[in-house]
Amino acid sequence: AAAWRAYDARAGWVLKLASDRARRDGWDQIRSYAYQTSPSDQRVVSAQALRHGQRWTVAITDMAEGVFGKRESQVELVYQRLWPKGYARETFAGRVANKLDGTRIETLKRFIEHARQEFDVPGVAIGVVQDGKVLFAGGFGVRELGKRDAVDADTLFMIASNTKALTTLMLAKQVDAGRFGWNTPVVQVLPSFSLGDADTTGKVRMQHLVCACTGLPRQDMEMLFDSEGGSPASLMALLATMQPTSAFGELYQYSNAMAAAAGFAGGHAFRPELELGAGYDAAIQSLVFDPLEMSATTFDFARALGGNHAMPHASDVRGMTTLVDIDLNEYVIPSRPDGGAWSSVNDMLRYVRMELAEGLLEDGTRYIGTAPLLERRVQQVATGSDTGYGMGLKLDRSMGTLLIHHGGTEFGFRSDMLWLPEHGVGAVILTNAEAGAGLRYPFRRRLLELLFDGKPEAEENVAVQSKRNVASHAANMVGLAVPADSNATGLLAARYRSAELGEIEISRRNGAVWFDFGGWKSEVATRRNDDGTFSFVTIAPAADGFEFTVADRDGKRALVLLDEQHEYVFTAVE
Repeated sequence: AAAWRAYDARAGWVLKLASDRARRDGWDQIRSYAYQTSPSDQRVVSAQALRHGQRWTVAITDMAEGVFGKRESQVELVYQRLWPKGYARETFAGRVANKLDGTRIETLKRFIEHARQEFDVPGVAIGVVQDGKVLFAGGFGVRELGKRDAVDADTLFMIASNTKALTTLMLAKQVDAGRFGWNTPVVQVLPSFSLGDADTTGKVRMQHLVCACTGLPRQDMEMLFDSEGGSPASLMALLATMQPTSAFGELYQYSNAMAAAAGFAGGHAFRPELELGAGYDAAIQSLVFDPLEMSATTFDFARALGGNHAMPHASDVRGMTTLVDIDLNEYVIPSRPDGGAWSSVNDMLRYVRMELAEGLLEDGTRYIGTAPLLERRVQQVATGSDTGYGMGLKLDRSMGTLLIHHGGTEFGFRSDMLWLPEHGVGAVILTNAEAGAGLRYPFRRRLLELLFDGKPEAEENVAVQSKRNVASHAANMVGLAVPADSNATGLLAARYRSAELGEIEISRRNGAVWFDFGGWKSEVATRRNDDGTFSFVTIAPAADGFEFTVADRDGKRALVLLDEQHEYVFTAVE
C-alpha cells in the first residue's frame, strides 16, 4: 500500500491474486500481486514485494501491453539484478561437477515423481547423460489419464519449440556443406522471402531467422485461428505482411513465423524442386534425423498417434486435469519447423550427446564441423543480465557456468532440454500436461544442485509453485459465468469474420455457447468488465483464456481480440 501511494496514490486497480513465490536471490520472502484490468485498459499491472530481514522492497509494473510485449526481456533484466544489499549470487564457476552416481540419479528420480504428483501431471519422461553415457532414460506416470499404459523413454511427446534447435542444426549442416553461410542474405537462399518492411527484409541473413533479434514481434494468432487450410506458402505470405516494432538487433522478440521460414529456406536450399514443406521434411530427415539415428522422431501426426505416444492434458474450468483435444495442435503443421516435431527422450538424448561432443557421433565419427555447430551458441541478443538467445538456443550464464537450453510449449505438452558444455552433462524432460511447465525450472535446478552441491531450492520451488497454480486458476475463474450469460449471448450474431484470423461460427447446445474457429472450437464463458463491456472467454482445456470483447465497429456488431501488440476485429456477417 505504501509503494502504491508513493507511485500513484490515485491508482485503484482491483487485486486479482496475491500469492507467495519461491525464495531466490537472497530474499527471505517474496509475494506477488496481480491486478484485474479490462481489455480496454490494454495494460499489464502487477507488483512484487520482497523482504530481506525487516526491510521490504516493492517493485511495481504498470505498462501498456504493447510496450511490455516487446520489452519483457528488459523488464526481466531489472528483476534479475534486483538483489538485497550485500547479496552475492551463488556461483558454480570453477567447480568440478560431481559424478551422477546411482544415489544421485535415484534422488533425481524421486524428485521428479514427487513434482509430477504435486503438479498433477499424468506423465513425464526424463533422460540424463554425462561424459557421453546415458545414466538414466525412463518415464513416470501414464501416457493418458485413466489408462494404464506407462510412459517410458520411447514414448513420443510433442517437443514444440525444441524443434527450433533441430531446424538450426539442419541449417548448420548446410553451412558446413557450403550451400550458404550464416551471413548469406535470406533472399539469396529463398527468393520469395519478404517481410512487411523492405529495409528489414534486405538486412535479414540466414542466422537472423532464428535469432529473435529482427524486431518482429510474436504474431501467432494468424497461425492458430486461421489454421484450416494453412500451408508453408500461406505462412510465407503472412510474413510478408509483418512489420518490426523495434529496431533490428535492439530487442529480444520471439518469432515463431521467422523460425518456420528458416526451416523452409533450408529445405529450399536442399531440395529446391520440392514444395517448401516437403523440402524441409526431406532436409531435416536426411541431415538430422537419419544421421543421428532419431528414428522415432516425426512430424507425422498419424504415425505418432499410431504408436507409443503421450496424449496432452490441461485443467478444465473446475481445475481438474483432463484430456486435451489433440486436434488443437494440428495448427502447427503448416509452420512445423518452429515447433511441430514429436520425439522421445531416447531420440532427444542422441541429439544432446552430439551437442556435448561438439559434432561427433557416438562412434567417434565427425557428423558436423565444430565451427558451424558452435556458431548457433553465440549470443545474438540479450534476454537479461546473464542470459541471451543464440540461434534457436537459450544461453544462461547466471550460475557462473554456461547452461544451454530451450523449452517447448504446445497445447497440453511442455518440455525442456539442456546441456552444460563445460561439464559434459545434458538432460531432457518431456511432459504431457500444461502444468508440466512447472517442472522445467525445478528439474534444471535440482540437476545443478546434485552436480555442484548447490543450495536446496528446487523442492521449495515445486511446493510454492504448485500451490500458486491452484490459486491462479481460482483467481482466473472469478467473475466468469459458466455457462455464458444469456444477456451477453443475446448480443451475438451467428457468424463473424476477421480479415486476418478468418471466421467464427456461433452455436448453442445444451445451454452453452460455442465459438467454432474452423480448425478448433471451444465453449465460451462470459465476463462483465469494469468498463461496462462484456467479454467472451474460451474455456476449452489448454485453449482457455482467449478473450473476445463485444464492441461496435462502424455500426456493426464486432468481437475484438487482443494480443500484446495487435488488435484483431471480427465483424458480424449479417
